[in-house]
Order: sequence, then C-alpha cells, then structure tokens
Amino acid sequence: MFKTIEGAADCEIRSVIRCLNVRNVLPSEIHHQICQVYGDNVMSDGMVRKWVRMFNEGRENLEDDDRYFTISDLSLHFPQISRTVLYDIVSSHLGYRRPHSMRRVYKNLYPAKISA
Repeated sequence: MFKTIEGAADCEIRSVIRCLNVRNVLPSEIHHQICQVYGDNVMSDGMVRKWVRMFNEGRENLEDDDRYFTISDLSLHFPQISRTVLYDIVSSHLGYRRPHSMRRVYKNLYPAKISA
C-alpha cells in the first residue's frame, strides 16, 4: 500500500499530470496514480482530463488562470475606493454582468503590485 502525500500544492499535481502525459499515460491512469499518491479527493477525473487537454494544446504554465476575486476581495485590496465605484468599474467599464459581493471577478482585474 502506498503512503499518501497530504497538502500538496496544486502546481505539484499539475506537474505530475504534465510529466505523465508526456510519457503518453492515459488520463484515466494519470487520475488513478495521483489518487493513489495524493489521496482520493485531490482532483477529479474530469479536471485531470482538462489539464491533459490543455497540455496537449501546448500549454506550459502550471498555474491556474482562473483565479478570481469577489467585489469584497477587491474592496479589501483597494480600501480607498468605495464598493460602489468598484462595482461600477467591474460592471460598466469592464463589461462583467451582475457583479456583487458573491460574483467572481477574474484575476486580471487585480494588479501585479499594489502601491501603498
């Protein structure tokens, strides 16, 4: 029986997927192997297949592009800007529909560095 690795970073799992994919291991077998090593709930079979597909299409980056923030998250990072103005920027100027405190706003709205 294998010993499982607890608390692995997402990019570690993705690098294993990428490595096994390069070796032409089937997505179902990749899922089986990562579940043996990292535990049954580490990643769904569908998500493994999604990452395999992206790597096959030429993706090299292991980071998740779908990191997102809520209006509340943005408000914490930009306390000098009111939530109403943030809402207006996200909905009117950037074209996201119906943003509110539970609406997800993609990472590209968050600058790389926040000036103090």
